[in-house]
Order: sequence, then C-alpha cells, then structure tokens
Amino acid sequence: MTLSLDLLLGFALFALVTSVTPGPNNTMLLASGVNFGFNRSIPHMLGISCGFFVLVLAVGFGLGAVFQTYPLLYNVLRYVGAAYLLYLAWKIAHSGPVSETAQGQGKPISYWGAAAFQWVNPKAWIMAVGAISTYTPLQGYFTNVVVIAAVFALINLPSVSLWVACGSLLRKVLRDPRWLRVFNLSMALLLVASLYPLLLESAGN
Repeated sequence: MTLSLDLLLGFALFALVTSVTPGPNNTMLLASGVNFGFNRSIPHMLGISCGFFVLVLAVGFGLGAVFQTYPLLYNVLRYVGAAYLLYLAWKIAHSGPVSETAQGQGKPISYWGAAAFQWVNPKAWIMAVGAISTYTPLQGYFTNVVVIAAVFALINLPSVSLWVACGSLLRKVLRDPRWLRVFNLSMALLLVASLYPLLLESAGN
C-alpha cells in the first residue's frame, strides 16, 4: 500500500518545516551565500539534499535499529559530528572578505563534504527518524521508505536554497570587512549554539 494523499500532504508539511527552519545546514548555507555567492554554493546545497536522501533510506532500511541495539555507536557518531561542527564554525569565523571571483579567499563546502556531513548532523538524524517512524506505513514498507526519502529530498533542496539566496542578497551589505566579520562570527556562534541540545542530553544522562 502506498502513502495516502492525506498522509503524504502531512509529511510534505513536516518536510517543509524541518527543512526550512534554522539548523546547522541552513546556518552554513547562509554563511556560504554571503561569502561565496549562490552559484559557488550549489554543490553544497546538492550535497545536503542527496546526502540526506541516502540517510533517510539508511534509517528506513534498518540503520536506526542498529543504533538502538548498539547505542554506543550512535553516541560516537554524535560526538564526531559535534567535533566536525566546531571545526566548521571555526572555518566560518575565519572566512575571508567577500569576493566575486573564484580566487577569493577560502572555498565553499564541496558536494561530498556536505553529503557526508548529514551523517554527523544531529538535526538530520532527528528529521530522518521522525519521517520514517511517523509517516511510513508498514504495508508496502520498503516502497514507502523510498517515496518518503525522495519527497523529502525534493522539498529539502528548494528550502535550503532560500538560505543561500538570502546570504547572496546580503553580500552587498556586507562588503565592509568589519560587518562581514561580525556576521561570520555570529554564524559561527549560532552553529556552536546548535550543539546545545546534544550537551543538554549528555548532561541529563
């Protein structure tokens, strides 16, 4: 049995809200739009959507159950993700001045880097597990997992592109190196702040 129209519409709303709201991916995309422009950030956007598509498939096909059986593996993955997030925050904080040329200081995150990041992104895991556990009927399960993953990726791409577009619009405003410095530091701090739920959960344990 395939997804009903009502369930699909409900899931589409879930995918839109979770994709377009602030999180590590969107914070980095906003900063990438400011520092590198829209076109140079396209591989970053595509990497996020494709990497997330594979992550949802993996969760739906049993990886989530593996982590439930071996929670240590999940904890290791989370802390690797936290460390990588701190590294990305450092890179954003030290981004160079806005440049219109490809030879500008620094490089945007690559397609493969963005795709791999989804595997250590806490918000991406929450979104993937929520989508599979809430919106995937058991009848025709494997087909429904593929549909869920595909629809999520299709909604995710235009959603994340809005953040790059906003960043690109801010490029002219942030030509002044002082304001760009303030912006990049703010984005880096927001990225670090996104780790708060992880730290809170760890403290509770």
